[in-house]
Amino acid sequence: MDRLLHLSNNWDQTAFVAQYGSLFECSPWVAEKAWHSRPFRTREAMLKRMCEIVKDADEALQLKLLRAHPELGANIRMTKESVAEQRGAGLDRLERDEAYIFHQLNAKYRERFGFPFIIAVKGLTPDMIADSMQKRMMNTAEQEKERALGEVCKIASFRLEHMDINTEAS
Repeated sequence: MDRLLHLSNNWDQTAFVAQYGSLFECSPWVAEKAWHSRPFRTREAMLKRMCEIVKDADEALQLKLLRAHPELGANIRMTKESVAEQRGAGLDRLERDEAYIFHQLNAKYRERFGFPFIIAVKGLTPDMIADSMQKRMMNTAEQEKERALGEVCKIASFRLEHMDINTEAS
């Protein structure tokens, strides 16, 4: 078992949420609920439990989580995790025409589904992201909500991979 997980299995709920509350965008409730399932044998087991909590949540809470995500390529205030993720995909360096295309696609997507387009951007280029957005516009509302929740879990997985023992809760 890794050191961070070993330590966090013994933390009170406040410390646990301080460490893992940012895995799901502006939704510390996921970590709050997961805390009750400790101890976790692996980070993967913890993440699996957190994703189950998200998928078992009522629709209103799921939509609140989805709507907490920033639009991709938008010049808006967002969490430090989202800033780093979008920077890694080059979404902070869009040319004017690319930014306009993202703005248009984001508006169309949000109008159709009621939440921003969500995709784990690690390893993707702006073109790949825009193509995916256009393809996913063909999904039904239920298909897209399920896909978006899956992407939320993928994003949480990437964030968990980068967690360091030297964070504030340790």
